[in-house]
Amino acid sequence: MMKVTISHIKADIGSLPGHSLVDEKVMERIREYIEDHGKNLVSDFRMAHVGDDAQITMVHTKGVDSEEVHELAWNAFKAGTEVAKKLGLYGAGQDLLKDSFSGNLKGMGPGVAEMEITERPSEPFIVYMMDKTEPGAFNLPIYKMFADPFNTPGLVIDETMHEGFRFEIWDVIEHKAIMLEAPSDLYDILAMIGSKSRYVIKRVYTKPAHKKLPDENVAVISTDKLSLIAGKYVGKDDPAAVVRLQSGLPAAGESLEAFAFPYFVSGWMRGSFNGPIMPVSMKDAKMTRFDGPPRVVALGYVLKGGKLEGPVDMFDDPAFDYARRVAGELTDHIRRMGPFEPHRLPDQEMEYTTLPAVVEKLKNRFVDIEKQEVAK
Repeated sequence: MMKVTISHIKADIGSLPGHSLVDEKVMERIREYIEDHGKNLVSDFRMAHVGDDAQITMVHTKGVDSEEVHELAWNAFKAGTEVAKKLGLYGAGQDLLKDSFSGNLKGMGPGVAEMEITERPSEPFIVYMMDKTEPGAFNLPIYKMFADPFNTPGLVIDETMHEGFRFEIWDVIEHKAIMLEAPSDLYDILAMIGSKSRYVIKRVYTKPAHKKLPDENVAVISTDKLSLIAGKYVGKDDPAAVVRLQSGLPAAGESLEAFAFPYFVSGWMRGSFNGPIMPVSMKDAKMTRFDGPPRVVALGYVLKGGKLEGPVDMFDDPAFDYARRVAGELTDHIRRMGPFEPHRLPDQEMEYTTLPAVVEKLKNRFVDIEKQEVAK
């Protein structure tokens, strides 16, 4: 069967009034550029936005890491940046960390989540997009979707899912990867992905013995750490994920169920605070309170013959009102801690924020405790 590639690429190239929302004029310029220059390259595409991030979902047959597709997205973001600069938007072009395109988008700033798949007769998937958080924010929900039977009963009652899935986990500090299997390696998986700032789930695969879709990539997450690329804080990573659904994979409702619990993630104001992630519709995906709270949007599609149907705004539903209310209550609670941990991130995670510059100013005022005279 024909292979097709789903490429989701996102970038913060300017927003208003601060880090709240992408201007529609910027979105329109990106859309125009892809329509004008991508006709013979992508078979279909959709635009979206979450907070200050412009998002592009494209379908093509060029495979992952395609120079042509990545350059199309890069140039579209550059075109959008020009509009952002003319409008005076805040942080115009901030995720475009290089001056020119150089083969693919690795290490250049934009987040990339893409997979080459064997297209099924019906190919449903959801694109999840987060703002004001880091790639490890997907660790918990992806684990719940593909390894937790309390979230996904299909792991127990669907024979095609009963053998479990394989998890490709990246150490983003040491730049290493490991493949672990659920359920046999379940405790090892949890031992790693609980350290969400270092170990992140990059991809999920079916096993070779899967009866309907053997040895296929079924979920992928953008894992670009902007601070590690730039060497300083230039905004949070704001990850995205593509998750395939149904027929031997988690059902749409099982996938969405992972976000019914507003768990805590790192990021939020100045990339320096922990807070609850709130599942919202795209119309409510603007960052307000304390530049947040962190949000996640879910857009559902069906792919057929290289063409997309959708999206359906999956969190635009009262079924998630309770999760949103709890997220609001948790926001009230943890905000009262101000600059204290565990609301503020621990020191090792503040390395690439603006805090080290503050501490640097004080270094000459420190004295050895043993030599310090008692103040009279």
